[in-house]
Amino acid sequence: MPTRAVTFPGGGGRLELPSGAPAASAVLVSCFACVGHSPGPERLARALVSRGFAVLRLDFTRGTEGTSAEGPPDTVPSVDTVVAASAWLSERAPVPRLLVGHSIGGTAVMAALPRLPEVKAVALVNAPVGADSVRALLPPGERDAESGEVALGPGRMRLQRDFLRAIDTETVARALGDFPGALLMMQVPEDRYVGLERVRGLLARARRPASLVMLDGADHFLSRPADAAYAADVLGPWATRHVAPLREREEPLPEGQVEVRGASEGGLAQDIRVGTHRLRADEPQTLGGQDSGPSPYGLLAAALGACTSMTVRMYADQHGWPLTGVRVRLSHDKVHATDCAECESRVGRVDRLERLVRLEGPLTDEQRSRLLHIADLCPVHRTLESKVDVLTRWDDSSTE
Repeated sequence: MPTRAVTFPGGGGRLELPSGAPAASAVLVSCFACVGHSPGPERLARALVSRGFAVLRLDFTRGTEGTSAEGPPDTVPSVDTVVAASAWLSERAPVPRLLVGHSIGGTAVMAALPRLPEVKAVALVNAPVGADSVRALLPPGERDAESGEVALGPGRMRLQRDFLRAIDTETVARALGDFPGALLMMQVPEDRYVGLERVRGLLARARRPASLVMLDGADHFLSRPADAAYAADVLGPWATRHVAPLREREEPLPEGQVEVRGASEGGLAQDIRVGTHRLRADEPQTLGGQDSGPSPYGLLAAALGACTSMTVRMYADQHGWPLTGVRVRLSHDKVHATDCAECESRVGRVDRLERLVRLEGPLTDEQRSRLLHIADLCPVHRTLESKVDVLTRWDDSSTE
């Protein structure tokens, strides 16, 4: 189902639910709103929702228009808000066992840990280490008063004395050191707001082995889609491993079956299940999608490319040929039938897939020629060139 705005005592956010009953829950506290529309919260939440998590997203910052992307405009950073959000979600979904915190939201998450004993895992993204780091962001005239507004990018964040005292640096370090669960820290090496050495110092105090992932080339807000996608790709499998083996509870589909259903956030995005694997399809923004996954035609071309590479590899291995690598690049287009010399049809437009195969290794010309011929014999290629019957039936068992 699509995300929806929710409110709870002390704050508000957006709730995102998976298809079917959630098998686990997470609270995601961030500071993305100050840069406008960042792909960060959507990508991180999607990585969890696709694995069966219910996710409640909070944002502590105000954007350039004065409102938060997640909660009401008067939401301010508060450890109490994190605890209240967890309690609210516990009444509507499984008790949250995962906390994800970005920036100062991550600092609040760390400080909340002693009050949330059910939490089994914490993931932090570019999170300052306690009040000392946060207080330094205040204008000089407001540091002594321990109250004022912090500029994070083009947006603002209102800090209050109670919050700064609640995230005292030693208090946060002690809370994380006493935390018995799993810890993941994702950090931009040259973050302008968070020093890497302080992060490493905090990591060293973790009670159990923790993971540190460097987000090279990213900025504090993960404002580039590629950086947000990378962080999400790290978070999703890690959360599943440490919080609950969610997909082991779901029977894999039989061989030859694929299930596709609309993604929980709505729009054109589609969640795909193949055996025990999960994929995502979408359309680019120019066609009304959010570009959260390959297009259907992209997946079709990928299937042909993968099958081509596998077939060539198996043939070379069977013959003991020195093939060290295969790279297949494909492009899809629709052309007029009259411009296609290989087409039997001469009417209208036809689909054309152009395939460029690169063979690596000390192969002879004869071996390369033979492998190129084998590429045309891969099973997906033959399926695409044959007549395919697609039979559509109504599923009488549908109840939704």
